[in-house]
Amino acid sequence: MATPKRKSGFVEWLPEDQVVEDVFVSAIRRTYELHGFAHLFLRSVEPVDVLLRKDGDTNKEIYGVQRLQAERDETVSMGLHFDLTVPFARYVKDNAGHLSFPFKRYQIQRSWRGERPQKGRYREFIQADADVVSRGPLPLAFDIELPALLIETMAALPVPPVTLRLNNVKILEGFCQGLGIEDPSGTLRIVDKLDKIGADGVRKILTESLQADQIDKLLALADIETSDASFAEQVRALGVTHDRLEQGLDELTEVMRGIGTPSRGQIVACLRIARGLDYYTGTVFEGVMEGHEGIGSVCSGGRYDRLAGDELPGIGISIGVTRLLGILVDEGKLTGSRQTPTAVLVALNNDDHRPAARELARSLRDRGVATEVFPQPLPYGKQIKYALNKGIPYVWFAEVDEAGVHKVKDLAAKQERPVDPATWTPPAEALEPHVVKN
Repeated sequence: MATPKRKSGFVEWLPEDQVVEDVFVSAIRRTYELHGFAHLFLRSVEPVDVLLRKDGDTNKEIYGVQRLQAERDETVSMGLHFDLTVPFARYVKDNAGHLSFPFKRYQIQRSWRGERPQKGRYREFIQADADVVSRGPLPLAFDIELPALLIETMAALPVPPVTLRLNNVKILEGFCQGLGIEDPSGTLRIVDKLDKIGADGVRKILTESLQADQIDKLLALADIETSDASFAEQVRALGVTHDRLEQGLDELTEVMRGIGTPSRGQIVACLRIARGLDYYTGTVFEGVMEGHEGIGSVCSGGRYDRLAGDELPGIGISIGVTRLLGILVDEGKLTGSRQTPTAVLVALNNDDHRPAARELARSLRDRGVATEVFPQPLPYGKQIKYALNKGIPYVWFAEVDEAGVHKVKDLAAKQERPVDPATWTPPAEALEPHVVKN
């Protein structure tokens, strides 16, 4: 079968693959709500100056929005949001007087970035975010709750195990300050390229601004990765001291101990993780999927004490839904069990049977069974073929003999049996499409 044509960077799934997306979204929504997060759906556009306000982060390729009838010299003032954090921060500030704090919300929406499309990266994509914002100090307890929620949510999805890598921005900044580095943020952005260009590549770039012993210690710090709180001893053994460094070590130690050992996947302290240094201020984390580490993170998050204003600190998590599907669906690892919600196809004997078939379908729908009636009284073989092509598990034959017996055929088992039209329903596992692992 030929691969469907796509506009580069934009995804349109086939029906059976859309099932996978729907199952993912439903599972994420359910897990978020079990933890008390309220659902929000915010507008897709924001003023351009708001989108560029992320503490000076202007590296995102923003899609501007303008009316076709606009004057040629009219300034583009609105843009599509490139993530869900910026619009959420704006929403909280706009509605702070009407919200109860700590405010816990989740969003599952599309975002847009005009970056170069590649495997796992798209110009239009769905993110699933959950954030907590406080009025006043945000307890460190949420730095434990949010990564734990992320691990639990990923475990609820039919994906390979995910390793969540945690760090604390204060460790990185304090370590740089303890080394006397004048530009910690710029230096750490280079160190963050370790996975892409390796230690030799990072060293070569840093040589332009740092001394050899500073580079050695930075690379030694970045090499520390533990599954427990022993990272703190390893950092202190490097001989660098700073109050901010100690604060970060204490916080990350408490977070690691608070999360403990997850039942699926794993959690590690990884001191080279340096996400969003322009706005993250404490705990940061990202998740990589087993067997797909080269793709990079599929989920991430962190604490931001300034994004929504100094008086509204927050911490959030984000799951790249389209990113996950672009990896697993395109590789044929996941698909939907059928192309349609329909669980039962009512076969049509003849045109005179149509009213009774519609009434039967209505009765099944009243019992929560997705049902459709075949549109024409074609030979049963063709009606069955239609059901097989769409993955519909059951075909219903009504009044096929003089006794008026109703029969249902299980297409997977290739078995047919009499049923009571007033009470029969398919097994629970057949009522809705599900994800199939290949």
